[in-house]
Amino acid sequence: MWLELQIFGFQALWSPYFLLYVLILGLLYFLITGPMRQQFGGTDLPSRKQKIYFYSALLLLYIVKGSPVDLMTHITLTAHMIQMAIYLFVFPILIIKGIPKWIWKKIAYASVLGPVIHFSTKPIISLLLFNTLLSLYHIPVIFNFSKSMPIAHTSISIVLLIVAFIVILPIVSPIKEFDKLKPLLKIAYILASSVLITPACALIIFADAPLYAAYTENGAWLQALSLCVPTNVLQGISNTLSGPEMFTSMETVTDQQLGGIIMKIMQEITYGAIYCSIIFKWFKKEDIYKIDPLPEKASN
Repeated sequence: MWLELQIFGFQALWSPYFLLYVLILGLLYFLITGPMRQQFGGTDLPSRKQKIYFYSALLLLYIVKGSPVDLMTHITLTAHMIQMAIYLFVFPILIIKGIPKWIWKKIAYASVLGPVIHFSTKPIISLLLFNTLLSLYHIPVIFNFSKSMPIAHTSISIVLLIVAFIVILPIVSPIKEFDKLKPLLKIAYILASSVLITPACALIIFADAPLYAAYTENGAWLQALSLCVPTNVLQGISNTLSGPEMFTSMETVTDQQLGGIIMKIMQEITYGAIYCSIIFKWFKKEDIYKIDPLPEKASN
């Protein structure tokens, strides 16, 4: 498949402008949390673990949004679902863990942003907001619209990422200001989110016909490709492109079902890891691992 993808050119495969954007984000993180932190009211330098989290997040962001993986998302729904699972479930967690606490405190007490985050991260609101928007996104008419023009695609991606941060914050809380749920409530929150996302995945997994024109109709498919392939390149090769079947041997329905399964599995794995972390911290806090001392022998 790699050789076939070469037809789209270097820019479509490696997105140099997006790479520049990611590098700028990395530079800003280095400056704000390092040499210039005192100008922003910062205190401690980020720990080694925080740096690893943040820069790993940026690497993943480039892989799913800038590398050939992004091009593949316009060819197979499976690749798209892998992209969305990492983009919406893994990337926000790494960013949250990578940002120093002093920055989060400034966000929590910001005059406008703080109250908005406190309100939107209330459990019922955050759960309904994220899962409703993610489900609506996978309705065929909306999905196809998001693939029809760059501004729609970018806007929808940004909105989904924002609500992904909102739904994760209550259970991966970087500071006590956001850590308002007790362990049992966090577990219930995770279970509720897992249930609420199921209808969207089920719609895709159990459909017995192709749902999305962006992967079946040649005109819609070419329109989707134009999101990452330069116009002059796409015009030059459009006559040689017949459809996604040129690059994959999977049937459209099989690809669609596999994509839905992967999305659900990756969501369960991510939430499962958070669940285990909550349980571990809870046990540690309650000293469950502490062994009671042996009673002293009674004196004769």
